[in-house]
Formats: sequence, structure tokens, C-alpha cells
Amino acid sequence: MKNYKNLLTVFFITCINSIAEAQLPSGVENDFEARFNHIKINLTSIPLNNYSIQYERVLNKKSSIGFSFRFMPESKLPFRKLIRDAVADQDPELQRTVEQLRISNFAFTPEYRFYIGKGFGRGFYIAPFYRFAHFKSNNILITYTADILGNEETINLSGDLTANTGGILFGAQWALSENISLDWMIAGPHFGGGNGDFEGVSSRPLSSNEQQRVKQELESLDIPFTKKSISVNSQGANMKLDGPWGGIRTGILLGIRF
Repeated sequence: MKNYKNLLTVFFITCINSIAEAQLPSGVENDFEARFNHIKINLTSIPLNNYSIQYERVLNKKSSIGFSFRFMPESKLPFRKLIRDAVADQDPELQRTVEQLRISNFAFTPEYRFYIGKGFGRGFYIAPFYRFAHFKSNNILITYTADILGNEETINLSGDLTANTGGILFGAQWALSENISLDWMIAGPHFGGGNGDFEGVSSRPLSSNEQQRVKQELESLDIPFTKKSISVNSQGANMKLDGPWGGIRTGILLGIRF
């Protein structure tokens, strides 16, 4: 975690110095190019209940810096039916978890763009970036056998997961008019690490046998490449996760140039 914080600090210092030293970009031919600020909204994330806004500052013909903020209010999983059919078709318990799970998240992403095309915020670009993301989830249902008769009960886990990743974004941006821009983030794979802390409180004291069954259920969860630390007592259960994290940035953003 310290390495990620140091990397982010260096990134910000570099960006601040670049802004402080930047003069009027050389090679600007007319007022059409002399619009160095872009405020953009990601149109493709809205149907997924994700709201993302980006500010981009053009430094010169070949480079710019950008800062994105993404927010998802607490809601059910998007595309629940597709997820259920893909990963939980034969598991009723997992189906129920997918249906009832509620999540929220936010992410902050600074980036530095290198323009290969026309420049001044137009054309094809390559952008190394860092992303900090925080996820919150509720209604993770853990079902266990409560007694020798086979009666089942559940513990509801909730918690947070924080991820730090870095990657490279490939995309292209066009000026649709003097004031409007269109940014196509083609693909931005990113990789790093994440850690989470999830806790569930039982509605009644758990016996020693029940504690053992709850622990077995948590240990049986298949989370590839992730280290789990599980503790269970009479009040409930706690599960800590530590492992790799990644994703892909993509989208179509409509912006205002000024």
C-alpha cells in the first residue's frame, strides 16, 4: 500500500509542476485549438448506474493530464440475470446471493495522456493511469447447517474492499465543434492489489459446532489467487481478503471544451 501512495504522490507532484510551468501551448493556430479544458461525462456507464465525470487539461500539442471520478450509489448488481446464469446456474444459494446482493463504489483516476494524432486534445492517445477504488457490499448470504436435523440458517456478511491499480488506456478524442468533444476510451486494462474486510453478526449466539460449520462454509468460497483470513465466534464471523485486483476502463464520453 505504501508503494501505491508514493507512486500517487510522485504523479501529483509531476502534474502540478507541469501545470505551473505550462505556457500557451506552442503551435496553436486559431481559437478552435486554443481550448485547453475538457469536462466530460461517461455516457456508457449511466445505464449501469455508474456516474463518471472527467476533467482534462491540455498542456501542449502532445500531452494532457486528466482526473476522473466515478460513483455508484447502493443498488443491486447490474445484469443480475446474466451473472446468475453464467456462474450460479446450479447453485441455488449463489443465485439467491446474486439476487439480493447490494453494492456501491467510488473510484478516483488520474492519468497522463500522450497524443499521437492531431494533438491539442484530439486524435489517438495513450494514457498511463492510476486508480484508487473503494467498494461496499451488503447481503452476502452464508448458509450453514444449524443442527443434526439439517435445518439451515444464514449469516449476512457486509463490508468494504479497497483496490489500488495501474494501467494503460488506449483511446481517441475528436472535437465535434468548437465547444463539444467526443472521447472514445477503447480499452484500458489495469492490474494491482485489493484487500477487503467483511463481517456478519448472528441473530443469536452460535454454538461451537455452528461456529465450525460457518467457518467451513467461508473457507469453501472459491476466490482465485486471494488469501483469506477467517475468524468465527459466538457473535458471528469475520473474513479478510488480500489478493490481486484488475479491470478494464472503457466508455464513450461527451465533453465541453473551453
